[in-house]
Order: sequence, then C-alpha cells, then structure tokens
Amino acid sequence: MVTTKSALFLGIDVGTSSLKAVLLDAAGTVVDDASADYSVESPAPGWTQQDPDAWWKGLRTALTKLWQREHEPTQIEAIGLTGQMHSLVILDATGEVVCPAILWSDQRTRAESDEITRRIGREHLLERTGNLALPGFTAPKILWVRRHWPDAYARAAHFLLAKDFIRYRLTGDLATDPSDASGTALFDVRNRRWADDVRRELEIDARLLPTVAEGTTVTGVVNSEAALALGLRAGTRVVAGGGDNAAAAVGLGAVAPGVLTISLGTSGVIFAPIAEYPAHVTGEVHVFCHAIPDRWHMMTVTLSAGGSLHWFRALLEGFVPASGDDAYAWLTDLAATSPPGSNDVLFLPYLSGERTPYADPLARGVLYGLHLGTTLADVARSVLEGVAFSQRQGLGLIRAHGAQATVARGAGGGLNSSVWRQVLVDALDIDLQLADPRGGAARGAAVLAGIGIGMYSDANVGVDWATRPLHRPDPVGRDALADSFATYEALYPALRSVWSPT
Repeated sequence: MVTTKSALFLGIDVGTSSLKAVLLDAAGTVVDDASADYSVESPAPGWTQQDPDAWWKGLRTALTKLWQREHEPTQIEAIGLTGQMHSLVILDATGEVVCPAILWSDQRTRAESDEITRRIGREHLLERTGNLALPGFTAPKILWVRRHWPDAYARAAHFLLAKDFIRYRLTGDLATDPSDASGTALFDVRNRRWADDVRRELEIDARLLPTVAEGTTVTGVVNSEAALALGLRAGTRVVAGGGDNAAAAVGLGAVAPGVLTISLGTSGVIFAPIAEYPAHVTGEVHVFCHAIPDRWHMMTVTLSAGGSLHWFRALLEGFVPASGDDAYAWLTDLAATSPPGSNDVLFLPYLSGERTPYADPLARGVLYGLHLGTTLADVARSVLEGVAFSQRQGLGLIRAHGAQATVARGAGGGLNSSVWRQVLVDALDIDLQLADPRGGAARGAAVLAGIGIGMYSDANVGVDWATRPLHRPDPVGRDALADSFATYEALYPALRSVWSPT
C-alpha cells in the first residue's frame, strides 16, 4: 500500500487479546492500522494473567506490518498510548518483568479488596479515590502479590499499568496518566494525583509508583534501543495517553457532557463525560479522570460482554459451521431468527463475576427460562440481550447520578454486528452513531498524541458527526425487551444468596 509521505500520528492500544496500532494523518483520518494477537493465561479459576513481553512482541509485529506497507518511521511525529486498565506489571530494578501481569478481569483478590475497605473505611475510600476497592483494580493485586508471591514482591522496583510498560520499553520513562491511574484504588481522582494517605495506610512505597502526567503531555522520546528493535525513529515524542475507555472516548469525540460512548469488546462499557467532579460519589458507578485535562467521567462495566459471546462460541466448538469472525456472524445471524425477548429465555452474563451494577466476584452466569420449545437461536439471542440488559442497568445508574445521556457513539467490537447493535439500541432506548471500526482506543491515543504536540486543537478531529446516521430503537423490539428486562432485574437479587450464602 503506497501512501503520501505526510506527517502521521501513531496510536498504540495494548488490548486484552491483541495489540492494535493505528496511523492518523494531520486531518485526523485513519490511514492504516495493524494488530497482533496474544493469549490470556488462566492457571486457576478466576485468574487471568499475561506475559507483558508478549505485548512488546505484539507491538513489533504490528509495526512490522505497517512498515511493510511502505509507511515510514520518519513520518511519525508523535506516539500516543492506551491499553487495558487496572492490569498490574511489576519490574525489578533492572527493568525486567518479575512475574505475570495480573489482568483487569482477574478475580483472585476478593480478600485483598475487603482488606482495603476495612483498613481505609468505605466512606473514606470513596472520598479519597472516588471508587470502591474492587477485585479488578490494581491496589488489591499489589496486596495479593505481597501475600502470595513474596519473592516477586521483594524484587519489585516499579509498579506499572499495561500501556505504561510499553512506554517504559519505548522511552525508559516511568509515567502514567490520570485516567489510567484512576483505576488503581490508589489515586485521588478529584485532585488528579496519588492519594498518599491511602498508599501509606496500605504500606506501599511511593517510589514504586510512576509519575503522573496529563494525557496530552509529552512524557519522553523513543530511545535508540527501542528504535532499533521496532524500526521507529529515535527521538519520536511519546505522549502520556489514557486508559482504554478514556482514549476510546477521545477517539469518538466524547469529551463534552451529553455524549456517551458504548463499547462491546471483551468487556462492555458505558462512558459518560462530566465537566466537574461530582459533589457526592456512592461507588455504584466508577468516577475516573478523563484523558483530557480538567474533565472526568462516569463509567459502568459489564465484565463479560463480547466475552459472553466468545464463551458461547467455544461451547459450540465443532458445531458452528464457520471459524474466526465468521463464527460470530453465524451466531448473531442465528440469534436474529429468534424474536425480541428470546422466547422468554434470559441470560445473566456474570461469567467472570460482575462489576456493574453488582460488584460481586462470586456472581455466575445463568440461563433462565429454558423450556421444551427453546431453540439454539433463542439461547444465542438471550446472550446478546443479557449483555444489553446489563448495559441498560449501567445506563440507568449513570442517569440517576446526574450524567447527561442524549446520544451514544461507538465503534468496532460487537457493534459491528447489525443484529447485536439493534438489540443494544432497543434495550437502551437511545440513538447510536458509529465511527470507523478502526476508530477505537488506538485512534484516541493517536489523537492525544496530535493534541500533545499542537497539531490538533481538540478531540473533534477527523469525524463529521453531524453527517453520521443515527441507529434508532425499533418500537416493537424496545417494548418486548422492556418486558424481558423486568424479569432480568429480578434474577440477581433472587440468586445472590446461592452464590454467597453468608
């Protein structure tokens, strides 16, 4: 692929299952993208972990693909970083990885989460960090490693998040940004700095934490070693970037209140920008810093969104007459043959526990309402609807906490499916606009890079939202799902005592 040799901005997204690299031009248009897959390890029930070096190898693979298409490293003016939030990377004093990275979806740290709440106090924790200490967050992972992997903890010199490990390998700098740091349970979200009193109470040395720079700040430049390994130009500026959801929101122009973003990746997220830190936080929704200075956001998370469909596909291995992306298309096409409401079959998507609206690592997935007339199509549709219902609960909480929600935007993932997209729009009863499927978190990281060096004036670059079509709810589907949702809401409270008898 031959391109003009104009200035480009590189966005790097360290995802859960793959690393993505996107190139933007000066107009904010996606010029090209590439990715590299890697695996998630689960050595015990509820555990998810990865080798951080796999991310670095993935970056090398993705960039090699771009260079083979005749893009040139000298075109890249700046690099922005994003990635999975919460995941803990531990380096020793020489910069070597000392243990697997414990991922955002990992549920092994319930005891440590409870310990943090006891030691800090629930209300004080909310006051200082804006959030509860949940098993997926970073601080409980640090305590878990200290307790269960003492040799690794003894070697620890640096605690980093996923994208910031890539930053370190690129530049040698130990830094993060407020949006990513917000998900550690160690960060003062209101004042955008580490919560030193919380850190001290948990006996975590301040020297182990990275410095914090706003998402549009240049934190360093590509060093000669990284340039040689990746084919980049030494001296290329690297911008702080943001957590994956905040970066995706930047990529979708969702900075001002009223514009939601919806994501259906491995997890499902509803993200609502807010102009001021809330007067009161309850812990029911996340309150994090945005990747843009002087902005915050509320967020809800369904842990197994696309992950639920992935599970269902794996369950039918050998039966689905397709592979790869075609297998998902086959399943969603099958789901479309079942009517809205899935003939009274309901699915609770708690395959990895749940985050919103129930912060419950013990919650489990459920198929409810099976009967002799149930078809595979009904079950397939119930998976799509169950994830949408979880998202509907999140949207209700965000609205109840005062966030505006007038239109939603999204790109890629499950939203690529017209079937699942319509299910979601009907369940949420909200209009949805789509961007280029390549316009997710990696694009947002590239936009932050352009803002950081003064090329872009704001996040609204490269997409004319006024001309984007609106995907609207279908009245028949909306009404049918409203009836099913009433039953769905009753299931978790009825089953909670089964999962957690005490």
